[in-house]
Amino acid sequence: MTEYGRGQGSEPWHPEDPLYGDGGWGGQQAETGPQSPYGGQPQHYPEQPQQPQYGDWGTGEQAGYGQAQQQYQYDQQYAAQAHGHQQYPGQGDHQQQAQGYHQQQYDNGGWATDAHQQVSYPGDPADPYGQQSGAYGAGQPDYYGTPDAYPPPEPPGRRRAEPEPEPETDWDPGPDQGEHAFFAGGDDDDDGDEPRDRRSRDDKRGRGGKPKKRRNGMACLVVVLVFGGGIAGVGYFGYQFYQDRFGDAPDFAGDGNGQQVSVEIPKGADGYTIGRVLKAAGVVKSVDAFVSAQAGNPEGRTIQDGVYTLQKQMSADSAVELMLSPDSRDNLIIAEGKRNADIYRLIDKRLEVKEGTTAEVAKKDYKKLGLPAWAQNHPNVKDPLEGFLFPSSYGVSEGQKPEDVLKSMVQRATETYDKLGVEKKAESLGLEDPWQLVTVASLVQAEGTSHSDFRKMAEVVYNRMKPGNPQTNGMLEFDSTYNYIKNQSKIDLSLSELRNYDNPYNTYFHKGLPPGPIDNPGEDAVKGALNPTDDGWYYFISLDGKTSKFTKTNAEHQKLVDQFNASRNN
Repeated sequence: MTEYGRGQGSEPWHPEDPLYGDGGWGGQQAETGPQSPYGGQPQHYPEQPQQPQYGDWGTGEQAGYGQAQQQYQYDQQYAAQAHGHQQYPGQGDHQQQAQGYHQQQYDNGGWATDAHQQVSYPGDPADPYGQQSGAYGAGQPDYYGTPDAYPPPEPPGRRRAEPEPEPETDWDPGPDQGEHAFFAGGDDDDDGDEPRDRRSRDDKRGRGGKPKKRRNGMACLVVVLVFGGGIAGVGYFGYQFYQDRFGDAPDFAGDGNGQQVSVEIPKGADGYTIGRVLKAAGVVKSVDAFVSAQAGNPEGRTIQDGVYTLQKQMSADSAVELMLSPDSRDNLIIAEGKRNADIYRLIDKRLEVKEGTTAEVAKKDYKKLGLPAWAQNHPNVKDPLEGFLFPSSYGVSEGQKPEDVLKSMVQRATETYDKLGVEKKAESLGLEDPWQLVTVASLVQAEGTSHSDFRKMAEVVYNRMKPGNPQTNGMLEFDSTYNYIKNQSKIDLSLSELRNYDNPYNTYFHKGLPPGPIDNPGEDAVKGALNPTDDGWYYFISLDGKTSKFTKTNAEHQKLVDQFNASRNN
């Protein structure tokens, strides 16, 4: 390619220059096709549809993109005009172009112009775009392909601070004076800030941002205190864990400080439950100490529920020993076979209320005390609660209400009967309902002299109740039923007295069972009534008041009666 010299602002001619050739300013372009108005490199995607540039400004065709051009470099293209005008190819028709500008002539490889000729800027032959004005806006230089486009990096000291614009937020992370952002209260993102960024940010705040915050050592102090407190807490709990697992449980020394206190141990309480009750009352120092002392005592597991009188600040060993002694028991003990009339008096005395108070509550509110449905609404019953003040040990003390004490007893009886299956097994024993089964158990409890007698005694009851039995003809003839209605406990009773007293509870006068229980049977008596023997027993007698002898016939029984009378000189 021929190299054209630069001369006095003229440009080298090229046959494909849109400003010259066939058609002049407004005519047709060369056969090579439309040329880029910028004289640059051919378009990389020639198949893409061409878009018009600046619309249709004249009759001539506009120069288009994508036309292949020879690698001819302009020294200068579309420089600023001498009078501030800029030439656009294809602008207006040929005559309009001629009126605005003098005819350009080619002279010795350059453009000769008059006073209105465009002034050319020297360009870089290696730059296909030169330093032309922006195609879409005049006055904006194009640096592509020039040394200014990619200048060599400058030393940090000479760089201009032109930071990236930071997003505007309402939050101010605080100035960074060289401390780590964690101690400065800043965000973690500040850790990577360069000095240039920080200066720019400070400048930015100086132009209207938030004022700088003064930094102090409070943040560091708070962090130190938090970490220090955490370490201390871990150490404390670690020590407590060691003490709980391997150390001796805290304990008092001695038998107490002389200050008495009453504690109530609930039913079914284990060692830990008892220990918590005692600790809450100030008797022992720790639950673990009591559990350890109870386990170390051979009889420690026999501690029962109830009310105990102890002292405050006792050693665990002393507390266990005192609870095993009768001297500490302050419970109301209900013995097996006790009648309700006697129990009411015991409750009145323990609660220190007027005699007859508890009996009146029982008579008035018996339906509110927890009786099961099958134990209610039976005719001719002397006391609806008879048989439901279950024999056991109860914590009863001054200040309690009679109805609360009665409720606890009824609840204990109901739970026991339910556990033993009284309601389920009554019918299989030939009884009408569970109420009759409890009544049988009360007769067994009243007539038996020992637990070994209960099953045989139950068989006697069931055999005598049989309507066609050849021995008693359905009559029970138990002295205990007559004594119950008379509220007495006599042994020497005449047959004339027994057989002439008309009362539903008198089994010498009426066949079958009495209307209801005659006492409160214990668990063994109930078990005997549920599982009687099957040996054919009809009669029994106690010769010594401690054991009973059973027989199957009246003749055998009469021999034992004669023997008993002889021993008493009757």
